[in-house]
Amino acid sequence: MKLFKKIFSLLLRIGISVALLIFLFKFNKIDTPRIIKSIKDADKPLLLSAFLIFYFNYHFCLFRWEMLLKGAKIHLPLKRVIISFAGGIFFSLFLPSTIGGDVIRTIDLSTHTKRPREVVATVLLDRLSGYVGLVLVSLIAILLGWRFIQYKIVLAYIGVLTVILIALLLVLFNRSVYSKINQILHSPTAGKLREFIRNLHREIYVFRHHKNIIIDNLILSICIQVISPIVFYLTALSLGVEINVVYFFIFLPIIGAITLLPISIGGLGVRDALTIFFFAKAGVNKDLALAISLMNFFFILFYAGVGGLIYVLTVHHRRIQHHPSPHLHAAH
Repeated sequence: MKLFKKIFSLLLRIGISVALLIFLFKFNKIDTPRIIKSIKDADKPLLLSAFLIFYFNYHFCLFRWEMLLKGAKIHLPLKRVIISFAGGIFFSLFLPSTIGGDVIRTIDLSTHTKRPREVVATVLLDRLSGYVGLVLVSLIAILLGWRFIQYKIVLAYIGVLTVILIALLLVLFNRSVYSKINQILHSPTAGKLREFIRNLHREIYVFRHHKNIIIDNLILSICIQVISPIVFYLTALSLGVEINVVYFFIFLPIIGAITLLPISIGGLGVRDALTIFFFAKAGVNKDLALAISLMNFFFILFYAGVGGLIYVLTVHHRRIQHHPSPHLHAAH
């Protein structure tokens, strides 16, 4: 039954992505030949610059997680962390939002380290710090660029995200709030859930004494969110779109926040529709706006493919690590 639900969820997101793309191309009268020509005629050095900066942004994400692993006293070779992280990048393309990729790297490193609670805590904190960075940048973007947006539904969505995030942080880092939640979960049927939250809270609460790690994580998260508009801006320049870079810092965090909704494959379709919608306010032609968005999806697809390749090619090596041969035990 669970397998059926997963397959259905994947097919549903593929269907939504395809439906959105069909809607964009067919009903918005997108000039496909123009898009292809724009991409073919793109300024290659500028496009390569965007591609490389996008790549280095993954380094920041990797180091953010590695920092938390070390804070939890999980000391692993960088190569091993990269393998789990690469698997997460690949599977996040197909599983719900980025959370699906988080599940994969959690399972992978938990199996390897035999310390599931600590690994779950680091992955959750890594994701939370990313959301904090995104929400902070989104709120600044709305504050500075409200006259370009002026849609209350966007403000409401970011507001809801902010409230949920604050609530989560209070539950995880505030003993008083956590105690109240724990009392609510005193039902006999909530035994396993209560135990899971208690263990998770214990592992995460430790990081209250590692304020430098938390601050460094937050700084990295903000840097990651700031780099994304720069990548879009360079991609736009390569396609001949010349508008003020400020628009990218206003629109991209909001597009990123809305794309968190796990309703499509890697945000395909949703990101494209939002890019056309918002950048029309800056006078960007919808064909060129779509070309910018599709090029950035190609970046995601390429690096997800590389991540999948790394993960698949190391399967045998990981199995050997998880199941040492009897001869090794005998030798020791």
